[in-house]
Amino acid sequence: MSRRTGIRAPKTSQGGEGRGPTAGWPGGGGGGGGRGGDDAPSYGEHLHRYRLGVMLGLSSVVMLFISFTTAYVVRKAGAVWDPAHNDYVSNWVPLALPLRILLFNTFVLLVSSFTLEVARRRAAEDVALAPIADIPGIRVSDRDALPWLWTTILLGLAFLGGQFYAWHVLQHENLAFGANASSSFFFILTGVHAVHLIGGIVALLYAGVSSWFHRSPETRRIVIDVTAWYWHFMGALWIYIFALLYFAR
Repeated sequence: MSRRTGIRAPKTSQGGEGRGPTAGWPGGGGGGGGRGGDDAPSYGEHLHRYRLGVMLGLSSVVMLFISFTTAYVVRKAGAVWDPAHNDYVSNWVPLALPLRILLFNTFVLLVSSFTLEVARRRAAEDVALAPIADIPGIRVSDRDALPWLWTTILLGLAFLGGQFYAWHVLQHENLAFGANASSSFFFILTGVHAVHLIGGIVALLYAGVSSWFHRSPETRRIVIDVTAWYWHFMGALWIYIFALLYFAR
């Protein structure tokens, strides 16, 4: 049927008269025999609502970083009056970015996006196989998404650790670090991004520990799915921030 399903012994159907062999069998009749009543939102409706909520939340993140970008460009192009030269001069001091560290962090975040996408697809397969998991004679494993999920969490923590190390190196390599406006923008842009990424890690931790509390595959799949959307956006946002800091410095 699909990956890692084994048939022990064929048995006759237990349904009869339009009923599926299990209570959760898709398409089975019998008035509310599925998951939830007829008036309750279905799994697909729940997933659609959570995806819409994530998209609305991400729109506010986009507006936030647009405002940061505008302030960054305006401040960089600004000038102050210098009586010694009798002219407006710029007091913007470019930062010496730790490029190797930031490039490594970017690679780690991109790999974590790939592993989370694999986890999302595996979680979708777990939900598709859930209705037949209770059929006598069929054995289904619904834990294949978890190794990829925990790998993503570790990679996300590694990215945050790399960012903290980049901040430490940046502070020691720039003598005028405290009085430099460009360093303030670096901390604002990368720090706000790191805070948003921590939110994604918390959501993935919830999805990971949900299996210990016997949550349904649908619940785990919804959390992984919407967090994957959020995580991919954070990856694209970091590439944008990195490009802005490098090319507009």
